[in-house]
Amino acid sequence: MYILFFTLTNITGFFSVSQTTVYALTAAASSTPPTPSTPPGSPTASTPAAPPPSSPSPSTSSTLRRKPSATSPSPPARRTATPSPYPPPPQAAAAAYFLRTFTVYDNYDGKSHSPSFDVSVRGTLVFQWRSPWSEPVSRSGAYSDLFFHHDEPAVDLCFYSIATDSPVIASLELYQIDANAYPFDHPQNSTNFVLINYGRFSSGSGQWGPGFSNDTDFFGRSWISDADFRQQTISTANGASIKAISAIKNVANVEKSPNYFPEKLYQTAIMAAGHNGGGGGVLEYELTVDAKMDYLLWFHFAEIDVSVTRAGQRVFDVLVNDESVRRVDVFKEVGGFAAYDWSFVVRNLSSTTLSVRLEPVVGAPVICGLENYAIVPVDLRTEPNQVVAMRALKASLDVPDRMGWNGDPCAPTTWDAWEGVTCHPSKDEAYLVVSQIDLGSQGLKGLSVIKLPSCLTWSACKYQHLISYSFVHFY
Repeated sequence: MYILFFTLTNITGFFSVSQTTVYALTAAASSTPPTPSTPPGSPTASTPAAPPPSSPSPSTSSTLRRKPSATSPSPPARRTATPSPYPPPPQAAAAAYFLRTFTVYDNYDGKSHSPSFDVSVRGTLVFQWRSPWSEPVSRSGAYSDLFFHHDEPAVDLCFYSIATDSPVIASLELYQIDANAYPFDHPQNSTNFVLINYGRFSSGSGQWGPGFSNDTDFFGRSWISDADFRQQTISTANGASIKAISAIKNVANVEKSPNYFPEKLYQTAIMAAGHNGGGGGVLEYELTVDAKMDYLLWFHFAEIDVSVTRAGQRVFDVLVNDESVRRVDVFKEVGGFAAYDWSFVVRNLSSTTLSVRLEPVVGAPVICGLENYAIVPVDLRTEPNQVVAMRALKASLDVPDRMGWNGDPCAPTTWDAWEGVTCHPSKDEAYLVVSQIDLGSQGLKGLSVIKLPSCLTWSACKYQHLISYSFVHFY
C-alpha cells in the first residue's frame, strides 16, 4: 500500500501531473517530478487535455465518495513524496483556493481493476474512490473539485491507497480565488471548512467551463446540465412543460467579487410553464449526498423573459427537503436581465438525497443554476514543532520516502498516516500530538545513534519522555 504525497509550494498557479497520460502513483512515481504546464503567477491557467464531452461530472459518478463512511477501511499504508516543481513564494497570506483534479483509469495497466484510494488536502479527507468505478468514469474520467482556505506557503495533497491498489491521477489545478468567496452563515468561521462539490449545474444543454469549452470561469469551475438532476415526471405534472429561454441582451451583476459567477450562467434559464400558458408547473431537483453532514446551496436566477416587465409577474417558493426557505420575485429584487444569487445551509442532513423544489405562486418558476457543496470541517493537524521534530527523526534514521513517513505525521485521523506513530488531540483540542512511536514498524533493528535537535525541538521539552536518549535500541 502506498500514499503519494504532493507539496504544492506555489499555490496560485496550475499544477499538472500529466496532461496526456495517467500516472500510477506507486512508490516509483516519486522518482520523476511532474512538469508544470503553466509558470507560476500566470494570469490565466490552461487546463489539461479535456476528456470526451460525454465524460461524466464527479457529481453524477456513483464511484466517487467525498465523505468517509463508518465502514470504510483504514489499513496501514506508506507514503511516497513528489516534490513541487515551484519554489515557495517569499510569504503567504491567508487566502482561498479552488482545487480541481481529473482522474481516469481506462485499464492502463491491463488488470481491469479500477483502484480504490482516498485523497486529502491539508490533512482533511476530501475524496474517496472505490472500485469498481462506473464504465463511463473509468474510461473517460471525471473531475472533482473543492474550495479551501490556506495561510501557509505550501499545501499538502495526499493520495492514500486502499489494500494493494495504486492511486491514479491525471491532472491537478489550483486557482487562488477571492478570500471572501462563498461566505455562509455557520456557528464557526467558514475558513475552518472545506467546501466539496456535490453538484454544480446550469440550465444549459451540456457541460461547459474549463476542460469542456472555451467559456470563461475565473474560478475554474465547470458546469453540467440541470437535466441530470431534474425530476421530469414531477416537473411535467398537470400538463406543465419544461421550457428553455435565452437572454437577448447582456445580463448585469455578473463576474463580480467575491464569487465572480460567469455571465454564461445567466444567459439561459429553465422554467416550468403551465398548460396553455396558464399558471406554472413545478421544478424539482434531486442531488445525491452523504448523510449526517451540512450542505451549502447556492441558487442562481435572472429574469431574462422579455414578457416579465414588473414585480409580481413571476413569484415562486423555494423548498429544500420540503421546507419552504424563501419566496422569490427576481424582478422585484434586481429587475430584468440581472443576476440574483443567494445561499442556504442545510444542516445535519439525515438522508442521502437532497431535494430542491420550486413551486409557483404567480406565473412559472424559473432557475439558471444551482450549486451544492458539502461543508466538511478541517481536521486537526499535528502540532507544528512536533512536525519539525518528527521530520528530523526521519532524517536521522535515513527512512527512505518509499517506506513512508511523509507529510503530516498524524493527519488525516482516519489514516494510519505514519506507521508506528500514534497520536491524540492536545488538551485544548487545537492540534494532534504524538503519544507513542514504534520505530520497529519501519523495519529498524539493532543499535543506532540518532542525531536530533535539542529535546526533539518540541516545545519546552514536554514530550522528551517519548525518546529522551541518544542511543536507541530497535526491537
